[in-house]
Amino acid sequence: MNNKMRSALRIIAVLLVLLAVLMQLEIVIIPALLGIKFWMVVIAFCLMVVSSK
Repeated sequence: MNNKMRSALRIIAVLLVLLAVLMQLEIVIIPALLGIKFWMVVIAFCLMVVSSK
């Protein structure tokens, strides 16, 4: 996996966690994603693990 792909995966992971936090604080409300906030964080964690060296 090259550095571009690692960086992209890390950015996606950070954005997923940021979205989950903003949804928890009720700053951003996306009804379709309300039930899967936990799984968004789990997926973000997995992306960070995959993108690490």
